[in-house]
Order: sequence, then structure tokens, then C-alpha cells
Amino acid sequence: MKTQTFLFLLGAAFSLPFTQNASAQTFRVTSGISVNGSQDYIDVYEYDFVEDKPSFPGGGQKLINFINDTRRYPAEAYARGIEGRVMCSFVVHPDGSVSHVSVLRGVEPTLNREALRIISKMPAWRPGKISGQAVPVRVICAVPFRK
Repeated sequence: MKTQTFLFLLGAAFSLPFTQNASAQTFRVTSGISVNGSQDYIDVYEYDFVEDKPSFPGGGQKLINFINDTRRYPAEAYARGIEGRVMCSFVVHPDGSVSHVSVLRGVEPTLNREALRIISKMPAWRPGKISGQAVPVRVICAVPFRK
């Protein structure tokens, strides 16, 4: 037990200098092709690394209600008994708009497309902030499909 405590404190002591100067973690998202033909990217902040997290208008329960009200279970997938959670990511921009929607872990093509459709129809979110400044933030959200 003493060894575990010592190792924990030792690890904390060594990591402290690195965490004091750490800035928010960013993620690079493709944003299209530039004028000169090269790939363009935008840097967005990860959800866990912003001070003020982006939020769906009305909160988490309203987000669940929105997903449930908007979801149209694909008939073929429903008939075949396909269920699961489609994990998606998207970017909430400083103006609250949602873009760059993608599937991180899918279930089945028709369910994946439906999850993308639902997230693409979301209203503007309250943006995430760092030091009071609105910033683009990558959010990960699951869209469940249960019979």
C-alpha cells in the first residue's frame, strides 16, 4: 500500500510541471480544399478541455427529447431487429452552429445515416468558451436505436 501511494505521489510530482503550462487540447478537422488545391483544416477544442462546455438549448433532457422526436428508425433495420448506439462527433462553432458531423462508431449503414441526419438538424447550441471567449468545440454524442 505504501509503495502504491509513493508511486502515485511521485507521478503527480513529475506531471505537475507539465500540467501548469498546458493549454486546452485541440483536434484538427478537415474543412475542405483551399484555393491552391491543398486540404484545409480547422483546429477545434476537445469538449473536456474547455472551461464552459457547449450545451444544447434547454440542457441534456431537451437533447434527448430532440433525438427521440427527430429519430425515424429505418424500416428495414427495425424489421431485421438491428439495434445499437451510433457514436457521432460534430463541431459546435462560436456562433452555436453545428457542422463537421461524422460517425465515430457505427452500427449499420441505415442507422448511421439516420444518426447523421438527426445531428445535422440540431438547432444552434450555446457555444463553448475559454476565458469568456467562444471557441469551436468538438462534441461526441450517441444516438441510440432500440426497438
